[in-house]
Amino acid sequence: MKCPACSNQLRQMTVGDVTVDVCKAGCGGIWFDNLELKKFDEPHEADGEILLDIQRDPNLSLDHTQRLKCPKCGIVMMRHFFSVKRKVEVDECPQCAGIWLDAGELGQMRTLFESEEQRNKAFDEYFDDLFADELAADLAQNQQKLDRTKKVANVFRFICPTNYIPGKQNYGAF
Repeated sequence: MKCPACSNQLRQMTVGDVTVDVCKAGCGGIWFDNLELKKFDEPHEADGEILLDIQRDPNLSLDHTQRLKCPKCGIVMMRHFFSVKRKVEVDECPQCAGIWLDAGELGQMRTLFESEEQRNKAFDEYFDDLFADELAADLAQNQQKLDRTKKVANVFRFICPTNYIPGKQNYGAF
């Protein structure tokens, strides 16, 4: 596979039970196949330490505004933030879900949260800050609609008891 950032040949590197593709002696980036990054993105995951110091070419300069293509699929990857703290921007393939990290980004990720639980808690708090008021208003409005609907249903129950509904009585058709 070719490096999406500098076009060097990516080299496979086995870390623990995972094989990742790294751009040694190039830009120092790392390619993680689907879900592999989860094994290295927290500080307590010791296997990830070896990936923090990938040999790179110090004279190589990259255009970080350029959209990268997936080294597996060849399609343009999506660029988004790794967490709600918005400190690390990653490139992710929408087709194979692989993730490309530029040099140094894994180290930054490992300092953001101690665990997956902390990351999820931060997301929940961020989501609540953004949408809690709107969701509460929608819930109240929907509750009012439900209450009105129940009242209308009760009126129809009074007007049309179940023994008048076809198939509910033991004798004759309606």
